Amino acid sequence: MSAGVPEPAQASPAPPTKPAYKGWAGIRRAFGTPSALTMAVLGFGCGLPFLPIASMTLSTRLRDSGLELHDIGLISLASFFYLFKFLWAPLLDRYVFRPLGFLGRRRSWLVGAQLGVGLGLAALAFTRPELGVAPLVGWVLFCSFAGATQDSVVDAYRIEIAPADAQAALAATYTLGYRIGLILGGAGALYLADFAGWKVAYLGMAALMALPLLATLLSREPATPELSVQRRIDFIGAFWQPFASFFRNNGVTFGIALLLFVGLFKFPDQVIGVMAGPFYLDSGYTKADIATVSKLYGIWAGIGGAFLGGVCVAAFGFRRMLLVAALGVALSNLAFLLMAQYPSQIWAFYAAITADNVAQGFAGTTLVAFMSSLTDRNFTATQFALMVSLANLPGKFAGGLSGYLVEASSYATFFTLSAMTVVPTLLLLAWLWPRIREAAPAPASG
Repeated sequence: MSAGVPEPAQASPAPPTKPAYKGWAGIRRAFGTPSALTMAVLGFGCGLPFLPIASMTLSTRLRDSGLELHDIGLISLASFFYLFKFLWAPLLDRYVFRPLGFLGRRRSWLVGAQLGVGLGLAALAFTRPELGVAPLVGWVLFCSFAGATQDSVVDAYRIEIAPADAQAALAATYTLGYRIGLILGGAGALYLADFAGWKVAYLGMAALMALPLLATLLSREPATPELSVQRRIDFIGAFWQPFASFFRNNGVTFGIALLLFVGLFKFPDQVIGVMAGPFYLDSGYTKADIATVSKLYGIWAGIGGAFLGGVCVAAFGFRRMLLVAALGVALSNLAFLLMAQYPSQIWAFYAAITADNVAQGFAGTTLVAFMSSLTDRNFTATQFALMVSLANLPGKFAGGLSGYLVEASSYATFFTLSAMTVVPTLLLLAWLWPRIREAAPAPASG
């Protein structure tokens, strides 16, 4: 993908002083907008490729092909573009994708990225890991770049397509679509692989990318708001100003501490992600078991955890929920010890997945609320992409080496040590606690 015609940076809308709609009437009006359905389908397109190219579906396929655990861990690093999408996010804000420029700035990049994801998944269907991993790594790199670009553009599109009072509804429908995409990219791919082979599974995922592609082509390009004087920045400034703004607003010491906290917050969960698929297989579960429990039931457990997190953050604020979420993510790792003690027992699988996915969903919602409070609305896309990348980066790299730790000890030791990695997070939170600012509740209408 290449950049083309420069586009003016967009002004950041001023946040409203209070919600425009309240209660059930506001919910109906927000969720009833056409953009809500569009975001559900675009969210589906973002969630669909993640597991087949960057997480458990890929690692399960590699283990099923006979690869060693340390090789699987290292190959997982090929999806690193998801961790660094903030590096080219400023280009997506300032340029159109020239070959499709007639679609507009947002839709040109989105269609290009969706076509790239579909092509990459189709190509992965024809790779043979057991004959050599080089072609597979190359296509995972290509597909992860396209998928990460798609994620960044959809985030920007969601903000620009609807007014501020509809943003919560769009985020909710996006999340629902994303989770359904995860179900099909996880459970759906594993079911197909179990009954028809990995080639059919990956070709099926590639075909499903036609849905978000069609939604993009039928949707409208967001209107370009009036140019803000503060956002009239040159090419170089598009890269450094978002970062300079973050440290200018927070100070260097506090800013670094915030970024470290975001990077470590979900580390206990991220570090075990690569080994999850191989652990399930090595514990005696079939691909169909994994699909049913982990990628079907588990996704809905995660949705429940996300809604629980949203309710608790609304009721108590995100600061106290950060502590609850950090402890929950770490302690949920210990639930996998049940599976290590009772291999092949389906009840142990359900118990571990319930604890893990509810904790993940709760922590994800809490972290999004926290990161949103740190974002300068003049640089929303770039700063949010940076923090999302930081939230996954440390655990991703540690996960790449996790196979060596399991081979040197045991799965039980690995899960115990992963839970203990929450200690630096808790120490940072203790230091940040009196310094974290929460917005005052919006005044009630009427």
